[in-house]
Amino acid sequence: MAAAGILPLLFVGVMFGWPLVALARRAFGDGASVDFVSLLDDANAVHLLWFTVAQAAASTALTLVVGLPVAWVLANFEIRGALALRVIVTIPFVLPTVVVGVAFSVLLGEHGPLGRFDIGSSVWAILLAHMFFNIAVVVRTVGSVWGQLDPRAEQAARTLGAGRWHVLRTVTLPALAPAIASAASVVFLFCATSFGIVLILGGGRYNTLETEIYRQAIGFFKLPAAVALSMVQIIVVAVVVAVSAVLGRRVRGVGAPRRRHRPQGAQRLVVGGIIAAILVVLLAPPAVLVWRSVRPTVGGSWNVDGYRALAEPVNGQTPWEAMQYSLVSALWATLIALVLGLLGALALSRASGVFAGVGTGVAMLPLGVSAVTVGLGYLVILTSMPREVATSPAVVPAVQALIATPLVIRILVPAMALVDPRLRQAVATLGAGPLRVWWTVDLPIIKRALCAAAGFAFVIAIGEFGATSFVARPDTTTVPVLIGTALSRPGSGNFGTAMACSVMMLVVTALVVALIEVVRRDEGGEF
Repeated sequence: MAAAGILPLLFVGVMFGWPLVALARRAFGDGASVDFVSLLDDANAVHLLWFTVAQAAASTALTLVVGLPVAWVLANFEIRGALALRVIVTIPFVLPTVVVGVAFSVLLGEHGPLGRFDIGSSVWAILLAHMFFNIAVVVRTVGSVWGQLDPRAEQAARTLGAGRWHVLRTVTLPALAPAIASAASVVFLFCATSFGIVLILGGGRYNTLETEIYRQAIGFFKLPAAVALSMVQIIVVAVVVAVSAVLGRRVRGVGAPRRRHRPQGAQRLVVGGIIAAILVVLLAPPAVLVWRSVRPTVGGSWNVDGYRALAEPVNGQTPWEAMQYSLVSALWATLIALVLGLLGALALSRASGVFAGVGTGVAMLPLGVSAVTVGLGYLVILTSMPREVATSPAVVPAVQALIATPLVIRILVPAMALVDPRLRQAVATLGAGPLRVWWTVDLPIIKRALCAAAGFAFVIAIGEFGATSFVARPDTTTVPVLIGTALSRPGSGNFGTAMACSVMMLVVTALVVALIEVVRRDEGGEF
């Protein structure tokens, strides 16, 4: 099975390693000695590292505080509209980060509904947006384990006189600790490498390693400084990925899904309050997007000019054409990611020892390492290639597939672990070849996870912004890149177009996520 993992690891190694090497050669290729200490000092790397880690840690803590009560509700109670709640919780995670940034800039801005609290220009805007974006990771990762905890330990503690809070603190939380730690490490990773959210809400006042890499390379044309900061970020990401991999191996469901029950008495008030609060938190930003898409000017008249402008060119391409290309590109990226992710997951699910550890680490790196760095590397590569290659429509799907493949592997590996090898052996002894064995044994068991992986790969691909913004051309502009372009131009017309495009992305994402949940009908499984 190790041979099955060669192709995806080769794809990730080449598509991920090649741009990094090209970028380093462009920055330091003259053979002169490089003083990394001076480069990092000039870029104020210590402060950037401190702020990156601090805001990621604060964002992670806030996400846990908000997400754990929701995970408790979905894991323990039978409530009406649970499927809809899971969809609503999941949508923020797969929205383009630029859309999330725009939503919170409007929501918390001077003229927004929450403008009176004056937090739109503070670090709280970044923390709240990160919480909104990552809450699904906590709810689904912790909720999947919580829903499978053996209830007998809790029942035994209660029969001995322990109260609910004591049971939660001494029995439930220790059992959930690996899942909580795993979810926290993933959230920290996403917050530490966040680009679109910090770029929009930071407004130049707050910069992380990710946004400073962009600023040094694009704003100041200082590639050596950008590469030096990228190396610092890669070290941080590698540490977090290693921790996440270790914790992820410790997370295991311990039985069949526990029986859910309808909340009774005071529980109804608590559960109802949690659901109401999370609906407000998660629905307010999308509602603001819809509001500003039909009223782009504060105090102005209601209109649909932003939607009419979807047929007017922005940077040489209309938003409708950008959406068409985005859909086609995301479909191709999904196909590539599914093939590579399936082969990689097949190899990793049957591997052990050093290969399993190295393979998991290599496969997961693109999920966390700077998309800006990867995009810059591809920009360097494409400038030295023939025009037919540099402007090919296949460039964007390839880059998107690089980002989506780790997510496919993350979803499929646990599903493949559920396949009993004795079933494979039994079918093989009847004369079935490897492909027939996989088709008749593995596929029926993993088909729902495969559908979920396809759906998540699609929405991740269609919403990718960081790397795509560097490789997109006028005829290969995706909707997230177009939104960023429209926002960078003055005028209420461009703002209305950006809002309308954001709503369009919101609708597409919501439909895909709803379809995923209908197909899976799981118990809040892991991403």
